[in-house]
Amino acid sequence: MADQVVEQSDAELVESLADAKKELFNLRFQNATGQLANTARIREVKKDVARIRTEQRRRQLAETGAN
Repeated sequence: MADQVVEQSDAELVESLADAKKELFNLRFQNATGQLANTARIREVKKDVARIRTEQRRRQLAETGAN
């Protein structure tokens, strides 16, 4: 996943972030209602969201010339 995030365009990152947030919401909802079988998936999606946000921030800092 980390390699895929770096290769995505800015628009693709925004779309991936939205998809991951929707999936996380649905997983949390399923967990709350007792329908979620694989609870480890919540942790994976949270990490994916963090990877996407990190890449977006890295690009933002690169545009402004900050290290």
